[in-house]
Amino acid sequence: MQTTPPYKQSFFKKWLSILGPGIITAALVFGPSKMTITSKMGADYGFSLLWVIIAAIFFMMVFTNMAARIGAQSDVSLLTLIRNKFGKATAAIIGIGIFLVATSFQSGNATGIALSLSESMGIPPKISILVFTLIGILLLFFRSFFLVLEKLMLALIIIMLFAFLSTAVMLQPSFTEITAGLVPRIPDGSLGLVIAFTASCFSIVGALYQSYLVQARRKLSPGQQLSGNEILGSRVGIIILGLMSAAVLTCAGNILHPQGIKINSAAEMGKALEPLLGTYASHLFFAGLFGASFSSLIGNAVLGGSLLGDTFGFGNNLNNKTVKFFISLVMIFGSVIAYVFGNLPLELIVFAQSITIFLVPFIGIILFLVANDPVIMKEQKNKPFTKVWAITGLAVLLILAASNFIKLIK
Repeated sequence: MQTTPPYKQSFFKKWLSILGPGIITAALVFGPSKMTITSKMGADYGFSLLWVIIAAIFFMMVFTNMAARIGAQSDVSLLTLIRNKFGKATAAIIGIGIFLVATSFQSGNATGIALSLSESMGIPPKISILVFTLIGILLLFFRSFFLVLEKLMLALIIIMLFAFLSTAVMLQPSFTEITAGLVPRIPDGSLGLVIAFTASCFSIVGALYQSYLVQARRKLSPGQQLSGNEILGSRVGIIILGLMSAAVLTCAGNILHPQGIKINSAAEMGKALEPLLGTYASHLFFAGLFGASFSSLIGNAVLGGSLLGDTFGFGNNLNNKTVKFFISLVMIFGSVIAYVFGNLPLELIVFAQSITIFLVPFIGIILFLVANDPVIMKEQKNKPFTKVWAITGLAVLLILAASNFIKLIK
């Protein structure tokens, strides 16, 4: 029997190991919040906000790279480094801030589940929120079953996102409109969406968590240093996330914007897939939205709860009962917000993402200072190029936070 030559097999496995985690990460991160916000960006403003995706993805890559180097260089967690360098109070502010950001995102995940089930099956939203929050908490104690379920959810997400990519290519968007969309400008009334997308896609909290992921890989392979492939893998995931966002905006900009459709429901978002799937578009969209929402419901809670556990000295091991309790709190608080304010579900998702912009600049500044510390980082400290773009990214976050504050008090 003919077999694959060893060098070809190793080449294939190498690239699968690089691209695989990136695709999975992008699929998980591209939850209901980004799907909703990006669809509204395209439906309301066509291609005018395409530049926001590129800018957010670029800055996300800068900070993810920074966090990965911290995780590779240090033998202790990032929050432990922050506690040692800046004191317990700063570490507590960061940890509690991350918990609050995760809770804000969680309200969007719970709302996404409610939207997908209420519009496709007629299940009352509040029942969906309660039932699937309870299921999410129970799955913390049945990890093996969750791993199987997670693969199914990921499959639904990837199928839906592939449909968006295929539709975007099939539509053959105008080169002139795309070029115009790359020029930075903020159309009247679009500031809220710009802030919400930037807060969710240029996710300082997600970038910070990369340091924990790198350290987890190091524990599996003791003594192994950070490789170029690991950096490339994280970049691939972020680039894929950008492509997904651009594809959704392209579909909404080409299909919904010319018809003047203002998105007020999940079914209207699904219409962007009709050129490819016809009457089946909404069915696939609802399935993908549910998969994205439920996967993010678990993943986002694990991030927020485990980092809060590390903040207070319990570590971030998911087998720790206190850490499980913190993870459950993220699910419960996020679902309570969705339950109470669920009468305006799409507006809630956008608002929940935009409000996090107040917390992330402080977290980003601390991350930047740790990555610049020559004692901690040694030869892995930030290079001048990284410093320039990181400072620029922080300035963007501060400006958006100030703009959001002004917008909210008017």
